[in-house]
This record gives sequence, structure tokens and C-alpha cells, in this order.
Amino acid sequence: MLALAAAALVTRGAAAETLGQAWQMAIANNQALAAAHDEVEGARAKERAARGGRWPTVDTSVGYTRLNAAPQLDVVTPGFTFRSGPIFKDDQYVSGTVQVKVPLYAGGRITAGIRAARESLTGVSAQEQAALSDLKLAVAEAYVGVLRARSELAVADSSVASLRAHVSDAKSMFQRQLVAKSDLLAAQVALAVAEERQVSAANGVQIALADYNRLLGEPLERAPRLEGRLDIAPALATEAVGSLVRRALAARGELKGLAAQSSALAAQARAATGSRLPQVALTGGYTHFDNQILDRQNFSMVGVGFTWRLFDGGVARDEADSLRSESRAAGRRLADQRSQVELQVRQAWLAVRAAHARVAASREATAQAAENLRISRELYGAGLASNTQVLDAVTLQVQATNDHDNAMLDESLAGMELEYAVGAL
Repeated sequence: MLALAAAALVTRGAAAETLGQAWQMAIANNQALAAAHDEVEGARAKERAARGGRWPTVDTSVGYTRLNAAPQLDVVTPGFTFRSGPIFKDDQYVSGTVQVKVPLYAGGRITAGIRAARESLTGVSAQEQAALSDLKLAVAEAYVGVLRARSELAVADSSVASLRAHVSDAKSMFQRQLVAKSDLLAAQVALAVAEERQVSAANGVQIALADYNRLLGEPLERAPRLEGRLDIAPALATEAVGSLVRRALAARGELKGLAAQSSALAAQARAATGSRLPQVALTGGYTHFDNQILDRQNFSMVGVGFTWRLFDGGVARDEADSLRSESRAAGRRLADQRSQVELQVRQAWLAVRAAHARVAASREATAQAAENLRISRELYGAGLASNTQVLDAVTLQVQATNDHDNAMLDESLAGMELEYAVGAL
């Protein structure tokens, strides 16, 4: 992934920066996505730890003890009296123990813990997937934002150029006393307003670039050349909305995460309940004990241990009840999220169709507005049209061009949002 981002940086100067390259840079640099990946690794380690609960545990201990005076064995009976020498040589001894414990029965606590850890891993993995989709959509929106801002600046530049030409025409005609001075003043005011909008549009480009670069982890002042088209899957818009909804419900990371969270909490509740049941373990061990009295210093043992906590103040029961309630809450949030996803898919599907229709309509309007401006200027130069007609024609051309550019960008962004809603981004 980092290599791909580096390759994108190398080729960036030679060709326009594509949305795919922008995604690569954002994925390589985004801290929120890196944090989600770290959470996945942590959940994976917890699952390994939970599975380790089934394996035997081996404990060892070694100790050294020095006494002020070693005790002696003193046996007194009616028939005789026996007193040994010191039990420990030189008033000191060393002891060591190795013990192996194998769980035989834990009330389902270990199995439920493994299930909970596995579901938690599934949940955070789904959250990482959702975070990746969120990041890609945010980058796509910022990418389109830069294209939109630059398009608005280009239209503003064109408007200023047209109005400057009209001011020149009006000034020439005024000097020849063919039009009133009000025509020249009106044209100059319109030019001043257009120049103000041009400055605002240029500022908007810088703001859009800063937002775009921040998402990519690049210097905010960077000004790359961007590819004008977005790679989307047009086939999605031709599918029936019901089919898209089914795909989304099966693929969206948020839904997978909530489902896994509910299952993990239910498993944790079973683990808490299992801790109230008897716990049985097989134990075996080896002990070394320095002494001068016993017939040996090394001992081996094997046994079965049984523990059962009969009363804990209701802690385990209340913990299990709490976890079951949280599991039900997660299930309810899942049901609500499913309906939200269905709504997102339908909205995105309708937005794609509406944007496609807007593109077709605005394309014709743009051509008509350009022709209207050309004719109006010619008529004004011949004294057959008013100054207001020319200014109105400029305004219509600006509006039509903006509408067409926005429709094109909205169509691309709507397609991207549909991919996101379906879970294909």
C-alpha cells in the first residue's frame, strides 16, 4: 500500500492525479484508518489469548529461606525419646515447584470467551472496512469539491472576459454617441460584480484544495492537476433498487459490526454465567524440598481440583444480565441501521437517475446560452439590442455553464455515493 502511494507521488507530476491515486495516498497517511487497523490487531491478539485458555498452564516457583536456627524433630513417647539433628543443613533450605494445570470443565466459560473474542474480531474488522469506505467517500467528495471550485473559477473567468469585451464595446459605442452613458456604467458595474465573484471563486479553490490535501496527508498548499472524470460503476444505476438494497444489507461494514457486537456481548454474558458453575481442573506437579530428615527431597503429584463459588454477592449474575441487555441494545441498533442503509441506497439510486437527467438537460441549455450571448452581442453592436439584453445573456450563460458543470460532477459523485451505499466502495 505504501509502495502504491509512493508510485502515485512519482507519477503525479507527469500526469493528472486520479481519484485512485488520491485514495492510495489517503490510505497510506490517514491516522484514523491506521488506528482502526491497530484495533483489529489488538482484537486478533485477544482472540489468541482466549483460545489459549484451553491449553494447560505451567507454573514454577523457587525459594531460598534462611532461619535463625533450624528446627529439630523431637519425638517423646512413654517408651522412648527421640531427638533428630537439624532438619535443614546450615539453618537454610531451597525449595522449588513445577505445577501443570489442565482445565477439564469450566461451565462453558472458556468456550464462550473464545466465541466473544472471535465475534469482537469480526466486529472491529467490519469497522475497519466501514472506516475505509468512509475515507474513500470523503476523499471522493473533496476531489469533486476541488473540481467544482475550479469549474466555478473557470466560469467566473469566462464571465469576466465576456463582460470586459462588452465594456469595451459599450465604451466604443458611447464615444461614438451611439448609446447612453448608462449603458457603459451598467456594463462596468456588472464587470465589477463579476470580478468580485472571480476573487471569491479563486478563494474557494484554495479552500477546497486545503481540505482535499488534508485528507491525503499532503501539504495544504499543494495544487495538483486532477483528472476530470471519476471511475464509477455505471451498471449499479441500472439494477433494480431492491437488488441493491439486498446487496447493501449483506455487505455494509456497519451492519456486520453491529451484528458481531451483539453476538460478542451475548457470548460474554454466557461466559459470566459459566463462572458461577463448578470449575474442574487436572493438576500435576513436581517439588524439590531440601531437608536432612525425610527419606527424599523430590516429590511428584497428580490430582483433580474442584472449585465452586457458591456466593459472590450477585456480581456474576448482574454482570451477565448487564451484558445481555447490551446485546439486545446492539441488536436494536442493528435493526435501525438496516433501515437507514435501505434509505441511503434508495436516495443514492434516485440521485443517480436525477443527475443523469440533469446532465442531458443542462447540456442543451449550455449550447443555447452560448448562442444567445453571441447573437445578443452582435445585435447590440448593430444597435438592435439593449445593454440589458447583453447583460442578461451573460448571466444566463454563467448560470447554464455552472448548472451543466455541477450536473456532471453531481452525476459522478452520486454514482460514488451509490457504490458507498451498496457497500461496494
